[in-house]
Amino acid sequence: MKLLLLTVSLSILFSAASCKEKTASEKENTTTAENVRGNIKTEELKTEINGVTHRSFAAYNPDIEGKLPVVFVLPEWWGLNDYVKNRVKQLAELGYYAVGVDYYGDQKVVETPEEAQKLASHFYNIPVDARRMFDAAKHQVILAEKSDYSKMAIIGYCFGGAQALNMGRLSSDFRGVVSFHGNLKTGIRPKNNKVKYLVLNGAADGFVPKEEIAAFKKEMDSAKIEYKFVDYPNALHAFTNPDATATGKKFNLPIAYNKEADEKSWNEMKSFLAEIFK
Repeated sequence: MKLLLLTVSLSILFSAASCKEKTASEKENTTTAENVRGNIKTEELKTEINGVTHRSFAAYNPDIEGKLPVVFVLPEWWGLNDYVKNRVKQLAELGYYAVGVDYYGDQKVVETPEEAQKLASHFYNIPVDARRMFDAAKHQVILAEKSDYSKMAIIGYCFGGAQALNMGRLSSDFRGVVSFHGNLKTGIRPKNNKVKYLVLNGAADGFVPKEEIAAFKKEMDSAKIEYKFVDYPNALHAFTNPDATATGKKFNLPIAYNKEADEKSWNEMKSFLAEIFK
């Protein structure tokens, strides 16, 4: 959702995590809860941050030999709900080690836009906290036996789309970033670190005005960053989420599901991931 973004001048220390042999405690955090459904296996990746347990949700196909490319899924501002988990499973079915990141802790899911804005705005206003939280989740992925740390990408929805853009701008660890109906004014300016971008936008999205789109394209072009921007006609904000229409009516928000845009954007993402992971 459209939030008030503060321009933040940050100096961030970059740390490169290395893939080391797991300690006993790290193994416990990596596979604390597992379920096998058909050929898709799910597990929680736990990490403690400031006394809060963040429980990211991972899924993969154990029948595929060798390590799998990693795709992080950053949620809408509602939190790590069933919609996000279903996307994670869909990515696992495509052959990826997929991880839905738990921003709020304990897989908290909020019920109202007011609560969502209160929690999400913290990460917009203080991007260094978003980076710290995301890096903790990323470290747990490094420890996962099936993950290929040399091949990573991020996709995100709405709030998560903005966060995906930021994480790609703050780190060169990723092959690519995909934003679905995400905010484009994120608080972090782009720089050319060879990360590729796919931005999937609803042409009728009132939360992402034309001025914001123009400013985004200008800053990306100025930084000489490789990106593709796709507008879907008549698509409102949150067009990929089947629950969006009902949620929009409930809270009087201009959001709605668009089946055509959902399917086309998912196919765009599939082609993009296949290309960057060649």
